[in-house]
Amino acid sequence: MIAVDEAPYPLGMPEGDTIHRAAAALRRGLLGRELTRVELPRLRPPLPAIGASIQRIEARGKHLLIGSSDGLIVHTHLRMTGSWHLYRPGEPWRKSARAARVVLGVDTATAVCFSAPIVEVLDRRALRRHPTLRALGPDLCDPTADLDEATARLGRLIEGARTIGEALLDQRVACGVGNVYRCDVLFLHGLHPATPVRAVEVTTRRSLLATSAELLQANLDGEMRTTVPGSPAGTLWVHGRRGEPCRRCGTPIEIDRLGEHARYVYWCPVCQPGPTEASVRPPAPPAPGAGGGDA
Repeated sequence: MIAVDEAPYPLGMPEGDTIHRAAAALRRGLLGRELTRVELPRLRPPLPAIGASIQRIEARGKHLLIGSSDGLIVHTHLRMTGSWHLYRPGEPWRKSARAARVVLGVDTATAVCFSAPIVEVLDRRALRRHPTLRALGPDLCDPTADLDEATARLGRLIEGARTIGEALLDQRVACGVGNVYRCDVLFLHGLHPATPVRAVEVTTRRSLLATSAELLQANLDGEMRTTVPGSPAGTLWVHGRRGEPCRRCGTPIEIDRLGEHARYVYWCPVCQPGPTEASVRPPAPPAPGAGGGDA
């Protein structure tokens, strides 16, 4: 059995590199082969047909798309609970069949998606119009990702008290970044997660995205996600290291919740000092009569 997305990373929602590795493993097992088994137990037809061939398997950030020759696409998002497995013929499954949301079999392998909360079958028209997939920003796992476009998207999130820690997780800005990369990238740039986006210079915003892309792409082939160069596999700067000494200054790493979804963030209080009162305070409104009126 190949657990295509169950590398021993910290628990949580799979990040873009995990889904890209899953897509690569599924391509090796399924691509170009005819379907001999199709089960999507909670969905109504149309479903990919027995005899149709798998023509493409694509990762878009944290989304995985499997397209067949009959024009249908199986779309999954694993969120916190899902996983893809790839089994050889006759090999027993490591999870209960009752948890299977997708079963796609070919003559040499069976791919099973367990417990994914988002599973749907789209035709090409629905794929083009899909509101979530259409809104995704550049995929930072892709070496050709447009960082200028991602930086421009990030600039549109300045309104209100939006923090840089929240913005980096927004898949409309750039897709693929999850909590591990969000925390470690902010550490590398010395930014506290609660820093308002408006307090971050445009050049720094682009650098944050460039570092995110560099780390994601560096981990596409590894078995354990690593963000500290030259260190053993699985070594991270701050994520998951609550109370442990900072790898730079020795100060204990702190943890808190941030944003609407209250995701955990890790940071070093010395290397990443909190935002100043001036940066948190909204910009002052223009003085009366100071431009902006009708001519």
